[in-house]
Amino acid sequence: MRGWKMLPALLVLLLTASTSYASGFRLPEAGAKAMGMGFAFTAQADDPSAIYFNPAGLTQLKGQNVMFGVTYVRENGGEFTGTTPVDDVTTGFTTVKSETQKDLNFFIPNAYYTRTTNSGVVSYGVGIFAPFGLGQEYENKSTSIFRNQITKIELQTLVVNPTIAFKIGEILSVGFGIDYMYGMAELTRTPWNPALLPLQNGNAFDLKLDGDGDAWGYNFGLMLKPSQYLRIGASYRSPFTLDIRDGDVTLSNIHPGVAPAFAGLTATKGKATISMPATFALGAACTMGRLTVAADADWTFWHSYQSLPIDFRDNRPGVLPDVDAPKNWNDVVALRLGAEFRPIDPLALRAGFVYDPSPVPAETMGPELPDAHRFNYMVGAGYKFANWTVDGAFMYVDKFDRTVNNQNNATLTGFNGTWTGDAWLVGLDLGYNF
Repeated sequence: MRGWKMLPALLVLLLTASTSYASGFRLPEAGAKAMGMGFAFTAQADDPSAIYFNPAGLTQLKGQNVMFGVTYVRENGGEFTGTTPVDDVTTGFTTVKSETQKDLNFFIPNAYYTRTTNSGVVSYGVGIFAPFGLGQEYENKSTSIFRNQITKIELQTLVVNPTIAFKIGEILSVGFGIDYMYGMAELTRTPWNPALLPLQNGNAFDLKLDGDGDAWGYNFGLMLKPSQYLRIGASYRSPFTLDIRDGDVTLSNIHPGVAPAFAGLTATKGKATISMPATFALGAACTMGRLTVAADADWTFWHSYQSLPIDFRDNRPGVLPDVDAPKNWNDVVALRLGAEFRPIDPLALRAGFVYDPSPVPAETMGPELPDAHRFNYMVGAGYKFANWTVDGAFMYVDKFDRTVNNQNNATLTGFNGTWTGDAWLVGLDLGYNF
């Protein structure tokens, strides 16, 4: 098993510091062609990224194919204006403050290999992609107005997905896959207590939890071709339960007022469980001459994400207690539209649009993921020369402004205020058929 872990770990470390670019912390950026069509690709699924979007689509491919690519993400730091339960204790935490998250740059990888037998009946392959991720960071860990809740969080995942597909007659294809996930997580925070003022700004200590884990899942899909003009596709991916076991917990800058409770403890172990949702997509694609239009309804079953439990091996009640933060996220359905036009045979022009609602209820939203509904706008292009194919796409994420009032002065959590933010992404894939 250790050998299997090394490849995902290496790719995560080299290529990703994933962040969230669909609702919640889901990452659908598994192929540039699909991205250019607004991810309305469940019924299209006609390149190697079918392993991710709909494995039944592999039966449309010929011979052997390799494809690899990357999506560059520019996250413009979200801006907050409002109040938080930290610092201004004398005014009852009513002073309006502002905070801007750090601007961050990320790379999300994908890689695929597929082969279709000479009969065209069986296709198989393997894909590597990052289906979930989260990244947020605040500028100054010792003075951030959210430091008692979070100063930095990273969740990085990579899935290895061997897949097989069968063509059953001229109308129906089905596909199945097994998913092995490797994940890494990092969390930092600086608990704050007004009783510790003025020394160290009232900060009790700096905490960092860093660990990794793995999980197993499965996926399947089907594709119907009732006519040469129409395709209908459906695809399901199971949930993952990522267990971060024996994570390293380090404590630093411990306030003299709480140091006796730690009795010299500066390092311990911690574990966390992150429940990642099942997904289901249903789509249709219609081809009329050189034009293809596609539409998907894409469900993410976020009800599995009910809480984020963190268990410290050497907990200190009242100073370093175990936590089980409630989340209670909601299931959502994203609506995806896409089109592809081929003015000449080697060239394809694409466009897409997505309405992506947020699963995060206002009462449990925190500064680790100030999520909101969003519109995504995409354009893309592809070009084929000899056995090579190049696909590129651009995506702009327009997050709605969101106002939340869930500040709890007794527990020193939450905030009352408004978040704004946006991002843009560029994807590039290179494929070869032989």
